[in-house]
Amino acid sequence: MKQNSQKIPVAIIGASGYTGLELLKLLITHPIFEISYIGNSEGGVRVEELHPSLKGVLSQDVQKSDPREIAKVSKLAFLALPHKTAMGFASELLDLGVKVVDLSADYRLELETYEKHYCTHIDKKNLPNAVYGLPEFYRQKIKNSFLVANPGCYPTAALLALLPFCDLLDENYPIFIDAKSGVSGAGKKCTSKTHFVSIDENIFAYNPWIHRHEPEIKEKMKHFSGKSFDVKFVPHLLPIIRGEMVDSYMLLKDTGVEPLEFLREFYKDEKFIRIFDAPVDMKSPSGTNFCDIFAKVDGKKLYLNSAIDNILRGSSSQAVTNANIMFGFSESLGIPTIAYVP
Repeated sequence: MKQNSQKIPVAIIGASGYTGLELLKLLITHPIFEISYIGNSEGGVRVEELHPSLKGVLSQDVQKSDPREIAKVSKLAFLALPHKTAMGFASELLDLGVKVVDLSADYRLELETYEKHYCTHIDKKNLPNAVYGLPEFYRQKIKNSFLVANPGCYPTAALLALLPFCDLLDENYPIFIDAKSGVSGAGKKCTSKTHFVSIDENIFAYNPWIHRHEPEIKEKMKHFSGKSFDVKFVPHLLPIIRGEMVDSYMLLKDTGVEPLEFLREFYKDEKFIRIFDAPVDMKSPSGTNFCDIFAKVDGKKLYLNSAIDNILRGSSSQAVTNANIMFGFSESLGIPTIAYVP
């Protein structure tokens, strides 16, 4: 990998939210990327006012986000913005020669799928050039890309477990995915469901079989395997801050598969995939970029169990990993591996 002692200036746009904060924390200590611009929709504050946890760590102005000003001081921009807003910024930044890692859904899907589940796409020029930012499967394309679409958190945990098995699965039966995530995945804005009174000592499913991450999982499985799988996805909100677990159930074509041996061989060169002999938990990868996976088979019935930190591997640390690859660095540069345990 390329070694470079010269700092590379990067911007964080949408710094007010949880993923924006995680990007700040990661890039403060990154050995090469240097925060050159911090932006949100309003500006006019210092970053330690926006995030008091950074007091005494980082003191920098937060600007009202302006693509032309960003381009003057940055070679890459992380967009931690809502869908539709992100593509407007990305389009301008790309025209100005700035590389983009987009953490929204705006470039993750094909046009027809995106417009069916989100809104009208306003950057049809750049959409076909976006690379899906799951490094274990798209590393070479990411390396040569100017625009990376960072995957959703649920698709990250689901796909890292599912994709290795695509050729072994029976397409005549659906894949059922039961997923659970901490409240940080719902974003910083409080809603009736994320209000303390609603979520404390409680758990509930939301958007079963119509969640926007379901078509993302289906589409990427088809891109990878050429096969159309029927995916049924049900997410749940847990009364915890961070963490995510995905349980997937499906049928294999044949018996005789040893899933743990298969996974260990498949991921033998991947530093951020950990294969476990027992079911995984959400705490062990918390604060890291790891995806932990367990698998068990009963005849043709296959159970996959994966866990990630939803706002790191499911968002911000994966975004920084993608940026590392885009600039030819080791993808583990500045990426956390020590869990928040206990």
